[in-house]
Amino acid sequence: MLPSLSLVLGGAASGKSTFAEMLVIGSGRPRVYLATAQAFDSEMEDKIARHQELRGQGWRTIEEPLEIGRTLAGISGDNAVLIDCATMWLSNHLLAENDLTEAEAGLMAGLALSAAPVVIVSNEVGDSVVPENRLARKFQIEQGRLNQKLAAKADLVVNVIAGLPQVLKGTLP
Repeated sequence: MLPSLSLVLGGAASGKSTFAEMLVIGSGRPRVYLATAQAFDSEMEDKIARHQELRGQGWRTIEEPLEIGRTLAGISGDNAVLIDCATMWLSNHLLAENDLTEAEAGLMAGLALSAAPVVIVSNEVGDSVVPENRLARKFQIEQGRLNQKLAAKADLVVNVIAGLPQVLKGTLP
């Protein structure tokens, strides 16, 4: 049985999204893919298309780059939700110069009130070097803080490295 909140961490191209998809598929519930990415160039359009193709059929996709909390409220508890990913969501808010405290409060409220189990994917940024510019440093700090808050709330936390899951908290279903 899928916990009410699972967090799947990993570096870029670590296999975290594929692992998270397998968790949701394994729940046996109807699947909702809550996509946070925005395609501002052809490279990102291609990446999104590849993810959709690899994910395959059987997913209802909702594109929501900012208002994840509100969106979760409209999803039935019969479903299982995959949010991919918290990193893009945070980037969207940073680039829009939104109030991060307010945005995070909305996200956490939505997760707490979600009737459906949620698996959220996020990049682990703690193993990288200190970035050279102010915005990148702010992102790294905020992403680290967000991941810590999500991990504290989650019943299951998994770190994926080279496609291999390492359970940090909880037990795999």
